[in-house]
Amino acid sequence: MIFAGLGFRSAAPAASLAEALRLALAKTTLQPDALATLPHKVTAPALRELADSIGLPIHAAVVAGQHTATQSPRIQVGFDTGSVAEASALAAAGPGAQLVVSRVVSADGMATAAIATGKGLML
Repeated sequence: MIFAGLGFRSAAPAASLAEALRLALAKTTLQPDALATLPHKVTAPALRELADSIGLPIHAAVVAGQHTATQSPRIQVGFDTGSVAEASALAAAGPGAQLVVSRVVSADGMATAAIATGKGLML
């Protein structure tokens, strides 16, 4: 299973999420089977709009304590992980998951995306 993890500010428009995802996918030939993000963000209208437009399910991922390749001090303090996008993708992909694309950021800084592969225990 291939998961695209997304981190985003509450005010982020769907275009920012789509841009971050496009940037991440441009770094790999893989295509995601699902999107993943924080549990409280799965119902965000921008994320729902993106998921509907590309036909992918959204999975809630518990990210606290998840080791990530990149580190944001602000995210570390708020979520106990270095990158919501990376941690969401890795958590959704399950034990032994591998990060394929590290966090990339949309031009407006409102959204991040990362790609991970694994068994996808959440599906």
